[in-house]
This record gives sequence, C-alpha cells and structure tokens, in this order.
Amino acid sequence: MTSAIAADLLPYASSEIVVDGHRLRYLDEGDSDQTLLCVHGNPTWSFYYRRVVERFAKTHRVVAVDHLGCGRSEKPDSNQFSYRFSDHRDNLVTLIEELDLRNITLVAHDWGGAIGLSSLLRTQERFRGIVLLNTAAFVPPYIPLRISACRFPWLGTLAVRGLNLFAASAIRMAMSRNRLSADAARGLLAPYDNWKHRVAIDRFVKDIPMSSSHPTFSELDDLGKALPQLSGLPSLLVWGMKDWCFRPECLRRFEAVWPDAKVLEIADAGHYVIEDAPDETIDAINSFLSRS
Repeated sequence: MTSAIAADLLPYASSEIVVDGHRLRYLDEGDSDQTLLCVHGNPTWSFYYRRVVERFAKTHRVVAVDHLGCGRSEKPDSNQFSYRFSDHRDNLVTLIEELDLRNITLVAHDWGGAIGLSSLLRTQERFRGIVLLNTAAFVPPYIPLRISACRFPWLGTLAVRGLNLFAASAIRMAMSRNRLSADAARGLLAPYDNWKHRVAIDRFVKDIPMSSSHPTFSELDDLGKALPQLSGLPSLLVWGMKDWCFRPECLRRFEAVWPDAKVLEIADAGHYVIEDAPDETIDAINSFLSRS
C-alpha cells in the first residue's frame, strides 16, 4: 500500500502486515537472499533509511519498518496499544517471521538498537551481522535533562504531542556538523502532524526506565546482559561523537562486549549520523557488507 506521507521524498511503496489488529507498514525494496533490516528509533521512521535503500537495494533486500504509531503505520491510541518496548519487539519478530527474512544484517538507530537486538536474540538463526548507529541496548546509564523534561506529568505530553517540541527540536539538536536540509526536515516530521499522530513519540519517551520498578527496566537489563552472546556475529558500530543523547559511553559499552566489532567514530557528527555524515556512514556500511 502506498502512503501519501512524504511520497515525493520517499518514493517507495509501503507494504503492510496486521499486528494486534493494527496495520504495521514497512518498505521492502530489492530482490536478494541477503537482507538489510532497518529499524528506526524516536522520533524518526523509515524515511531515516532512504539513503540505505537507495544505495543497497540493487544488491540486497532492504526492509525498513515503521513501528506502530510511527511513519506510515497505523497510530492507535495508547488505550488500544501499550507502546512498550516489548510490544515493538514482538511486532518486529512477527514481521521477520511473516516475511521469512533470512541472512539478515540488522541496521539500527536510537530505540531501534534495543528493539532490533532483542528481536535478533529471538530469531538469531536468521541473522548474519549487526550495524548500530548511535543507540543503546541496556538500561540507560543516564537520562539527559532535555529528555527528562518531556516526561513531566501532563506538561511533558502537552509539549511532545501538543507543541511537537520533541520531534521539532530533534531536527536541530540531533545534528552537529551540518544543518538538516528543509526537505529532510519536512520528511522526518511529515507523519507527526497532529496530536493523535504523535502518540508514539510521547510513549517512547515515557518508556525510558528511570527506576527498577518501570516495566521496561527488566527487559533492557536482560537485553544488556545478553549482548555478549552476540559477540560472534560480525558487527559495525558507527557513532556520531557529538551526540548528546547516546554519548560515547554508550559506544564504549558495546565495544566492551563486542571486542572484535569494527568501529567508525565520526568526531563532529551528531545523533542523526546518517543525516549529518551520510557519505562516511553509507561507505562504512558498504565496506562492512563487502567483507562480512
């Protein structure tokens, strides 16, 4: 199914499956037995991976998911879908199995790292490699103040869903080397144009565990403890070192458990590393895929 959301900037049709009674959409480009599974975070969507599709769809099958509430997927109210990390993980596992994806290299950013790696652990026989871009997959070692502010009761939701401050601020604050182009900014923001359509952005922020009593704490804690099990998979870590959210200590955590990982540190790039340093990021992925 084709969606009008940013169709001029993301000229690929979206396919869909139904999960929990809701339509989950995804890009599916290329015809190969080698798959790139691209998993986005908050507040982006499959649009973030348009350069990956453009570069690799000739040599790989590129599947880029839109989590429920994001991108072109259905955006149910929070009383219809809980928007927990574990729900997004279960949806991704369903997608992997329904599409029978194999020989997968995971490409993940932001929340996509935790969602993608947790899904990998449940379907590990289907995966052959990992590419992570400014992300985490463990209980967060810190919560930046500007994220914490978006969690204030009532006021946080008003800011995130009513004023769109989280997604709109990310257009500026997730960049360091460059300013996001007007077209890229429009594309990233396109699905999140009103209160109803920003439900997932708000729920992702609230799903960051700040104490062990939070329902997602144990899920992320278990995931972090399981990461050494993946040390045998070829992996690439591409990091914008000016990211104020997933700071270099997150990169060091992955390096500690995956000592053989290939690492590209981009000194002056920010959180949206593909947008801020597109050539270095895409070329690093290409080199990694050529060797793995």
